[in-house]
Amino acid sequence: MKILYGVQATGNGHITRARVMAPLLRRAGADVTFLFTGRPWQNLFDMEVFGEFEWRPGLTFRTETGHVSYIKTAFHNNLPRFLADVRRLELEAYDLIITDFEPVTAWAARLRGIRAIGIGHQYAFEFPIPRTGDDFLARTIMKQFAPAGTSLGLHWHHFDQPILPPIIETPPEPERVIENKILVYLPFEDARTTVRLLRGFKGFQFYVYGAGPVAEKPEHIHIRAPSRGGFHQDLRDCAGVICNAGFELASEALQLGKKLLVKPLHAQMEQLSNALALEQLGLGVVMPDLDEASVAFWLKEGRYRRVVYPQVAEAVVAWLMAGDWQVDRPWIDAVWERVIDEEGAHMLAAPSRKSA
Repeated sequence: MKILYGVQATGNGHITRARVMAPLLRRAGADVTFLFTGRPWQNLFDMEVFGEFEWRPGLTFRTETGHVSYIKTAFHNNLPRFLADVRRLELEAYDLIITDFEPVTAWAARLRGIRAIGIGHQYAFEFPIPRTGDDFLARTIMKQFAPAGTSLGLHWHHFDQPILPPIIETPPEPERVIENKILVYLPFEDARTTVRLLRGFKGFQFYVYGAGPVAEKPEHIHIRAPSRGGFHQDLRDCAGVICNAGFELASEALQLGKKLLVKPLHAQMEQLSNALALEQLGLGVVMPDLDEASVAFWLKEGRYRRVVYPQVAEAVVAWLMAGDWQVDRPWIDAVWERVIDEEGAHMLAAPSRKSA
């Protein structure tokens, strides 16, 4: 089976998910070509697992000090180039088109009347799940940005809907956890603001990724350059994670049993809804803005919640290679039944058959 697999590369979450899928698809006999959009080609790193991949500019969102800027987004994206790339993308050689919220592959398939399969967190919003910050513009973007004829939505809980648990790497257990070590990933915030937020907590060691260069570097704040290996090592042995309310990093933190403090992007429905879901499920603490009092409370009182997810990617690859591509099959229930929630049984219950 020849597959074209589009990946939205604005953030690292979609790429991380694709890293899990790539070797499993090839092991199953698929011939996969990956296409990345949303980030300059030169800013992609550690891409060896994808082999010879393709790249287009695509579409992305622009942020400013923790907010999505729709004005900057409109001016930054090159819509004529995007439309030209959609028209020129050749799909005839492929048996299957997959999009992880990637718009070039999604729209190329739609305009040619070819079914694309959407795999990703954003496709869970096709169902009634926790949602806030919702308006006509947010709903339109979520629905039309990378449309797919068939979709597999992912979330931390099924909410009695036919969606799957997260597709994440299953890291080895850390040899030890450093109780005062905190991983910080706030790429959409101003780096100087992040340093000011943390500089008063000298009893902790903060390992900060995605901040960019800063002049002020207190001894207990360690600014780290982009590094997949370094990031995952710091994630494994830290006690907690401070991050924006994206999906993939929170999923990895839950898998490892790290306590979570999230600051959602303003004017971004997905992140606002993720924060709401984390609160409702008791999986993390939310601070609406970067706030020292919230950090102080969380560092002292925050508790971890570990949810161990199964090898969801293996189930998805088997489903893809079988070629049936119906999302109402019992295998969705079977995946949820293998989720281990250390705090209780509510995560373990599979979706009801009537909702699937």
